[in-house]
Amino acid sequence: VQLQASGGGLVQAGGSLRLSCSASGNIDSINIMGWYRQAPGEAREYVGSVTGIGETTYAEFAKGRFTIQRDTAENTMYLQMTSLKAEDTGVYYCNANAGRPSTTWYWGQGTLVTVSS
Repeated sequence: VQLQASGGGLVQAGGSLRLSCSASGNIDSINIMGWYRQAPGEAREYVGSVTGIGETTYAEFAKGRFTIQRDTAENTMYLQMTSLKAEDTGVYYCNANAGRPSTTWYWGQGTLVTVSS
């Protein structure tokens, strides 16, 4: 499975941005897909995830501001971010759990989001 994240950029505080994660390869074996982020000098942290049937889970900071959607027809996952804050700045990564019978975690290359205050 190969993952390609895109959509990052510079946005003002209070603004919105939508990230995309395009999957290719053995996509039929993908179970959960998710987003993580890493701020400068910080550890990578969980943002949220979505199952194959669209069930979503979010980190506390993402609830009410971020929305994850998965378009299985387009093999793409989206992260819609609203009311962005300076502390949302970082590199955003997508990942996917895939494989049968055993699974492996795959990671995309990351896309940079910069929120100016």
